[in-house]
Formats: sequence, structure tokens, C-alpha cells
Amino acid sequence: MIKILTIIGARPQFIKAAALSRAIRNKFSDKITEVIVHTGQHYDPNMSRIFFEEMGIQKENYNLQAGSGSHGKQTASMLAGIEESLLKEKPDCVILYGDTNSTLAGAVAASKMDIPVVHIEAGLRSFNKKMPEEINRIVCDHCSTLLFSPTKKGYANLLREGFSEFSKPPYSADNPKIYHCGDVMYDNAIFFSEIAEKKSDLLDQHKLVPGKYILVTIHRNSNTDDADRFTSIFLALNKISADNQLKIVFPLHPRTSKTLQSNLKKEVYDSVRSNPDFMLIPPASFLEMMVLEKNCMLVCTDSGGVQKEAFFFKKPCIVLRAETEWTELIEGGTTILTDVDEQKILSAFIQFRNRSNMSFPPLFGDGHASEFICGEIVKNFSKY
Repeated sequence: MIKILTIIGARPQFIKAAALSRAIRNKFSDKITEVIVHTGQHYDPNMSRIFFEEMGIQKENYNLQAGSGSHGKQTASMLAGIEESLLKEKPDCVILYGDTNSTLAGAVAASKMDIPVVHIEAGLRSFNKKMPEEINRIVCDHCSTLLFSPTKKGYANLLREGFSEFSKPPYSADNPKIYHCGDVMYDNAIFFSEIAEKKSDLLDQHKLVPGKYILVTIHRNSNTDDADRFTSIFLALNKISADNQLKIVFPLHPRTSKTLQSNLKKEVYDSVRSNPDFMLIPPASFLEMMVLEKNCMLVCTDSGGVQKEAFFFKKPCIVLRAETEWTELIEGGTTILTDVDEQKILSAFIQFRNRSNMSFPPLFGDGHASEFICGEIVKNFSKY
């Protein structure tokens, strides 16, 4: 039996981990046993516990309760806790997802203890090292033994950085194996789509008409903690809402909720609060977000994961960042980068409003990426 130790700490990682855990439970339960370490990076119940419950993820074996704080303080707390769990569990490999501080801490702790790292969502690059996530991605990839890229571009990025597509086993951090395997988040979109529609009454609760609202998520501190950037986003969204009689549905991330009144200029805050179509609602659960994404007109976000989810459900997306790691979406024309420029946001909305012929090709696999990953883990770490 192979023992894997999965490290998760943020919403996108809970979602990705659900796909792998489901594959283990359904097809690999006689070959793989999973230990889950929750770093506590997302500590709000609506950002954490409810995701475990909705997606059927087993209760974590360890919760490090790292909480918020500076990058250094948070990562240091995680490092100490992860090291303790690795010493106790002695796993055959560590599973890491994406690009958060939980990912970075897991990669550093495992690699220093000579425990193989498996990175799911490898090879993604925004080519902006000012983004903490970019550093986390790069470090994790270069500590990893098995690297699973969800897209052809991610695979090409790894080749460009010196990874070989002709490496032979046994694999190690010095001789890693890279794969293009599809996206585990797409696996989940397929699996949970119908369940979400049956279980959530969010549309009725907020009197939302399918196709008549814009879904917005903002959580990056580069947007929430900068008053000018934060204000520019709200100005554009409020204008779109008022000029087009469209509802804005905005589930508030805990960080965004904390900075809403302090970092939003008073006149803009008052204008937003007086607009009955600008709906600031509590954080949405995974299934609720899925329903909101499936039924919206378009998505406006600074989240990498939500960009993809918009694509899965064939929705155009405005990205409130200067760059994205999902460059395929930009090239396909279904996603537009605007950063926080008010005029660019308004222009992107008009472009999407006037287009009806967008194409959403199968960029993210066939819905079986998690099963493929489990099979490769068994093949590479089996003791027999």
C-alpha cells in the first residue's frame, strides 16, 4: 500500500484534492492510502470546512491552523507543522496542488527530507515574478519528482525551463518525470455539476434570473489592499450594473469583506451600497459557486481557479489582473485581461455583450485526469 500525504490550505486546493480523493476511493483504495494535512491557510468555515463536507473529502488528519499573516510568517508556521507530520507519517510521496503558500511550504519541507514531491497543476506561468504565486509555482516544480501539467502550454513551459520529456525511471527531483494529463478541476466540474443544481437554492434565494447577472470574485491583496485599484474595480462594475440594468453578484472573500469599507473611497462605497442590483453576499460554497457560474452572463475575477471554472461552463471572463497563468483562455478570446483599468473593464464587457460566437474547445482533458494521476503514482511509488 502506497501512503501519500496531501497538503491543502486554500479553496482551489480543496476542490482539486476532492477529485484525487474520489479517484482513490473509487478505483485505488486497495493501492493508495491518503493522509490529509490542512494548513489552515483558509480558516473561515465557508472557505474551508463546508468544502470538505460538500465534496466528500475525508476529515483532515492534521490541521496546522496557520491562519493569516505575512507571507514569511504564514509559510514558516506551515513549514514547522508540515515537517512534524512528515516525520510522523513517513509517506512515500507528498501531493501538492497549485501555487499557494501551502504549496511552497510543502515543497520545501518534503524536499529537504528527501521525500518525493508530486505537483498537480505544474508548469503554469504568468511570467511575473512580482506575484507570490509565480515564485511558489516555480519553486515547487523544481523540487518535484512527478509533475502533472493540466495543459499543453504548461508542459511546454516545463520543457523550456530544462525539464526533459525523455527521462527514464527511477524518477527523482534530479531526474523528474513530466506529464500533460488534463485538469482535475475539470473532473470535478463534470462530476458535481448536476449535484450543484439540485442542492443549491441560491438563485431563488436572491431572485436571480439565469443570464441576467455578472458574477464577481476578488481576493488578491494587490487589489483589495490598494485603495485606488479597489475603487477602480467597483466604479467599473457599478457603472456596468447601472447602465445595463444588470445585477452584480459578489460573494465576499473574508479579505475583501474586511477591506471593503476602509479601502473603498466613501463616495464609491455609498454608491455601491445604494444600488439594489449590486449584491454583496456571504462567501459562496463550492456547490453554490458552481450554480452561480453556470447561470451567470459573464464572470469578472482575479482568481486563477474561477477563470477556469468560467471556461468549463462556457462563460466569458474578465480578469482583473495584468497577466494570467491561463494564457490559452486569452488566446481563445473567451477571456480578456483588463487589470483594474476602468475603461478596459467597460470595453471588455461591451465586447462580450455583443458577441455570440465564442468557442470553448476541450483544453482541459476528458474528465479523467485524477485517475491517470493515481495510476502514475502507483506505477512510480509501488514497493512491489
